[in-house]
Amino acid sequence: MVSPGILLVDKPAGLTSHDVVARTRRALGTRKVGHAGTLDPMATGLLVIGVEGATRLLTYIVGADKTYHATIRLGQTTGTDDADGEIVTTASEADVLGVTPERVAAGIAALTGRISQVPSSVSAIKVDGRRAYDRVRAGEEVVLAAREVTVSRFDVLAERTADGFRDLDVVVDCSSGTYIRSLARDLGADLGVGGHLTALRRTKVGDFDVADAAVIDDIDEAALLTPAAAAARVLDVLPVSNAEATDLRHGKRLVGQSTRLDGSRAAAIDEDGVLVGVVERRGDDLKSAMNMPEVAR
Repeated sequence: MVSPGILLVDKPAGLTSHDVVARTRRALGTRKVGHAGTLDPMATGLLVIGVEGATRLLTYIVGADKTYHATIRLGQTTGTDDADGEIVTTASEADVLGVTPERVAAGIAALTGRISQVPSSVSAIKVDGRRAYDRVRAGEEVVLAAREVTVSRFDVLAERTADGFRDLDVVVDCSSGTYIRSLARDLGADLGVGGHLTALRRTKVGDFDVADAAVIDDIDEAALLTPAAAAARVLDVLPVSNAEATDLRHGKRLVGQSTRLDGSRAAAIDEDGVLVGVVERRGDDLKSAMNMPEVAR
């Protein structure tokens, strides 16, 4: 039987996130596999995969902040806001070269902080039960509603000019739900020359780092983080006695214990270092919001 845990995978370009989940299922011999946050086929980098009962933790991981390294091409737009789409417009070389570093810096500053962002129409967002990208591929016109996101860092690491375009290598720290393709599109629009994404790599999801991830061909030999170790990276930890663990597993509240939490919820870990589940305040009490399946020890 496969032990529950969290697997970190460095997704290569050309595969969908679902492809990685399917490979993980085959490699580990289980159907109970899911991921915390989709990466486009063009993108590479960190996918956080839940295995067996640890899939229940994905709800608490998917909302973590993300870090991306990307390349934005100024001077050209595409139908998908990335390199996979057909070219829609191309600016003149003179206009591209006329964009000063000061204008680029101002455009980036306008896209930093709490911003309103319209996701790319070719995204995984569901519209009336269907993915937006499926509707676009079916010939429908899709305009998604703007959403509030937070971009806490948007820095240019390097810059190149070639073939009439300007490429910016950037690093972005952002809240969950931020579309880097949309940042590229909006920066290019603000500068008047258009822009799209030519490379994207996710390097961090919360405290999970791609440096610790397995490559796709090594999934079957990769070590999984225990549910307790993974939960401790995204939640506060609440040590509980084995008697309290039993109560929580049976749906009982820890009466009058809410002051033991600093935040709104925490990972309850028993005396044996096993994740019991996630607890949250209910008035003066603590109650399970999610219980992990019990496994034989």
